[in-house]
Amino acid sequence: MAEEPTAEQRVSERSLAVLHAIVADYVASNEPVGSKAIVERHRFGVSAATIRNDMALLEEEDLIAAPHTSSGRVPTDKGYRLYVDTLAKIRPLTSAQRSAIERFLGESTGLDDVLARTVRLLAQLTNQVAVVQYPSLTRTRVRHIDLIAVGEDRVLCVLILGTGVVEQQLARLPAARVTEAWVHGLQSRIAEAVVGCDLESAVAGAQALSASVDDWADPDETGLVSRVLEVVSAQLRANRSERIAIAGAANLSRPGEFDGDLPSVLEAIEEQVTLLRLFGELVRDDREVTASIGRENEPYGLAGASVIASTYEQNGDARSKLGVLGPMRMDYASNIATVRAVASYLSRVLEEG
Repeated sequence: MAEEPTAEQRVSERSLAVLHAIVADYVASNEPVGSKAIVERHRFGVSAATIRNDMALLEEEDLIAAPHTSSGRVPTDKGYRLYVDTLAKIRPLTSAQRSAIERFLGESTGLDDVLARTVRLLAQLTNQVAVVQYPSLTRTRVRHIDLIAVGEDRVLCVLILGTGVVEQQLARLPAARVTEAWVHGLQSRIAEAVVGCDLESAVAGAQALSASVDDWADPDETGLVSRVLEVVSAQLRANRSERIAIAGAANLSRPGEFDGDLPSVLEAIEEQVTLLRLFGELVRDDREVTASIGRENEPYGLAGASVIASTYEQNGDARSKLGVLGPMRMDYASNIATVRAVASYLSRVLEEG
């Protein structure tokens, strides 16, 4: 049995061009687009009646719809999907935009700063909610661990990862007189178990030390040792989990920008696991940039939103995700170009750093 033609195959070249015109005009004006406006703004060389026929065909294919009694039409999520799939050329960024991205990210210091700058930049350039996933740390190795006595009953635990991430946490101990020699000896013991290991192995190493503390620690000090190990283990576990940075949520509240289920979108932003799952699904096919539109996001509670996602690398390691989330009525061509460019610059900055 022959496969049924796709919407792209059923729609004529001119009707597809009309769809592109409707999307462009609707994104720019946030007003339904009529045949007269298309004839006036775009050079099709045909009458308004012919354009109306094309619009009727597009409506039959559920690519455009009338929002109310107006004679104008707006794209459906299916129409946006066909529009994105048939973008002949992604509009490149200007040299000024490229220079601004390169300069802004190039001024960053450390992983946290570069990702904070990246997510702010994406939100500013696209006027959408920007999301950047921290590099996957499960394969990251522990570079160094330092214990510093900062009082008779306090030890500062400093964890340094291969990504450059530095974590500091204070371990408050029961009434005790902590000495530098004691701290140095404990640091050496912990370092043997975790330094040079990936995070999974480091967590296991710290847990093994805790389980055997009675075998190697002085009986009077097992409580102190266990408390320090508890803090170190918590630091390792926290960095093993997935983390994302988000900026630009206020963009969703601009008048006329989002006509979907805004509370569900805000809930998904707060529940970061949902965004991680969605972005993870989007970038599995190794395409440079992918988009998920409207009802395609229904399993994640985001049926009224669109997501554009890409990946970046850190020193050739496993790819992490970044992208933007916003209303279906967004400038896809510009946002796709921006996401792609920022992902490329981020990979370069991390490689050089």
